[in-house]
Amino acid sequence: MSLSALLAAAPSPEPGGSLDEAAKQAGNAAGWVEENWSTWLNTGLRILLIAVIAVMLRIAIRRALTKLIERMNRSAQAVEGTALGGLLVNAERRRQRSEAIGSVLRSVASFLILGTAALMILGAFKIDLAPLLASAGVAGVALGFGARNLVTDFLSGVFMILEDQYGVGDTVDAGVASGEVIEVGLRVTKLRGDNGEIWYVRNGEVKRIGNLSQGWSTAGVDVQVRPTEDLDRVRTVITEAAGMMAKEDPWNERLWGPVEILGLDSVLLDSMTVRVTAKTMPGKSLSVERELRWRIKLAFDEAGIRLVGGVPAQPDEPSAADPTAGMAAPSAYASTTSPQSLAATPITPPNLAK
Repeated sequence: MSLSALLAAAPSPEPGGSLDEAAKQAGNAAGWVEENWSTWLNTGLRILLIAVIAVMLRIAIRRALTKLIERMNRSAQAVEGTALGGLLVNAERRRQRSEAIGSVLRSVASFLILGTAALMILGAFKIDLAPLLASAGVAGVALGFGARNLVTDFLSGVFMILEDQYGVGDTVDAGVASGEVIEVGLRVTKLRGDNGEIWYVRNGEVKRIGNLSQGWSTAGVDVQVRPTEDLDRVRTVITEAAGMMAKEDPWNERLWGPVEILGLDSVLLDSMTVRVTAKTMPGKSLSVERELRWRIKLAFDEAGIRLVGGVPAQPDEPSAADPTAGMAAPSAYASTTSPQSLAATPITPPNLAK
């Protein structure tokens, strides 16, 4: 049977029935919309209100944190211009520390605000958040195990910055490397070594920090003299040399206390050691030690005090000549009864006439 025959045999639809059914469906849809439009409007306004409040709160907090950081930097720059501020405040260190803290606080604030707003929006759609939170917890644990080194570096950097353990310009000993801090980050700290090399030290690998630029330093000098020297004279010469050094620039600023003679550190048969110390500006102990050795050596030379290991003392009067210096050593052949003489004596030939 052809397609035209099938179409001709099929009953034609009634126009009245199709119109009634369409009108009924339209009425049902209009009723459903009329019943739910208030819920939709309420949900939409709630989502919009949550989004607007979250964005405004995030902008306000970030601006407040930025102004706080700028105020900290301005106060540091103002103090740095004074005479004492240059010794106590490092503007670059303060700036990097404040920027790092501000970056952490801004990131934490944005994460908390936007995360809370996202959960509230999902709750407005009547979505069950329990499976989502459980999945997020499992994913967070897995991520924490997989990136534990990164998390450790980040947390160590945060606490290091908050506690101000060290900063730009400090000379530190981090165990794995030592040198001057040139940059402080949340994950890596850059150090410049004594030979100019740059060390990249992960914050999570640092187990202990020795900061040589905080508080004050101690300069120590050991002076070795002969045991026959007068100790009171040695003390006087060292005190005068140190006093002159403390009155001259720039040592009057680097010395934060008088040079002290602690006494004898050791007494041996051929030498005795006098211990000299001084409290100095942080990081300036080596330069003070070198200058103090230089001045003590010059003062000892003027006072006639010789250090151990120097040129040996010359006698005041020449010693008498040894009368036996030109005599030869006695020979074993001088004695006729010595074994050497007997061995060298010729043997007498036998008498053949008998």
